[in-house]
Amino acid sequence: MHYTLRLCKQAVSLRFNSHALLYTALLTAVLFGTFLYAITEGSYPLSLHDSVMSLLRQQQAILDPQANVIIWEFRLPRSLVALLSGALFALSGALLQNMTRNPLSDPSLVGISQGAALAVVTLTILFPSYIDNWREIAAFIGAVTIAIVIQLLRGNGHPLKFILLGVGVAAFISAIISSLLTYGDLPSAMAALSWLAGSTHNSNWHDVHVLALAFMLIISLTLYQARMMSVISLGDEVAIGLGINLKAIMLMQLSISVAAAAIATAVVGPLGFIGLLAPHLARKLVRSGPANHLFLTALVGALLVLIADLIGRSVFAPTQLAAGSVTALIGAPLFAYLLITKKN
Repeated sequence: MHYTLRLCKQAVSLRFNSHALLYTALLTAVLFGTFLYAITEGSYPLSLHDSVMSLLRQQQAILDPQANVIIWEFRLPRSLVALLSGALFALSGALLQNMTRNPLSDPSLVGISQGAALAVVTLTILFPSYIDNWREIAAFIGAVTIAIVIQLLRGNGHPLKFILLGVGVAAFISAIISSLLTYGDLPSAMAALSWLAGSTHNSNWHDVHVLALAFMLIISLTLYQARMMSVISLGDEVAIGLGINLKAIMLMQLSISVAAAAIATAVVGPLGFIGLLAPHLARKLVRSGPANHLFLTALVGALLVLIADLIGRSVFAPTQLAAGSVTALIGAPLFAYLLITKKN
């Protein structure tokens, strides 16, 4: 059974099947349950009752006087940042995979995240006084610049060329970042290293607001591209035959993907493999149309980063492991598995 949702005077039409809606509801429930557990778990344990009452602003019902401060100042913004950044990385990966028509594409593998990282590390090392106010802008400029360079080098070549060029550019950027960290002053280098690890540890409400605004914009633009994604997946000849301006659509998808990865990277640092894994896992759950797939991908990405952050701060307590380290430990073996089992 299928359901159709029409928006903006039928300019946007989203078709959902019942299985995709069921999995979306289940994933949402799992995500909500994990979120509640995340705000109760930590070095200072809180009861579920106190956590829920604090979220509902029921001060008189809270038994632990510290609960309100711990929830609203630390755990709630940290968990929200994990959710939103995971969704943005996942959507970025889904768009990049569709644009290149390669299921192994990921912002962290083709230089986009590294471009954002280079800009932020350069700002941290050379102009540390500007990092708090210019981090998001610097990351966006860095990611866009690298994406433009790769696209120019690619020219009109096969989409696979974009990936191969991206891998080479990413390696070159990593070398520059290592040099900056080696020769920069120690406090700035340590701050940059902490950010490069990919962590939500220092998240605050400003980060939540930035990511929330970016997510609302990105998800809207992405869903608008859903119909084009299905056409592009059929191949260049079919898309052109249907009257699609392929170059403009590909450029739009690349721009949205770069923007999503840049903003998420600016806030939490480069989290590897989320953009690669989330679309694949969503596709494994249920086969569906582009709009269904994008919703599921965003939910899977949010859940992956939230779980990674939860593992990093609870399994090895009191020592905290950055979420980026956890995603790399999980993602690297799975990436190798996808490479080995990929037929084409």
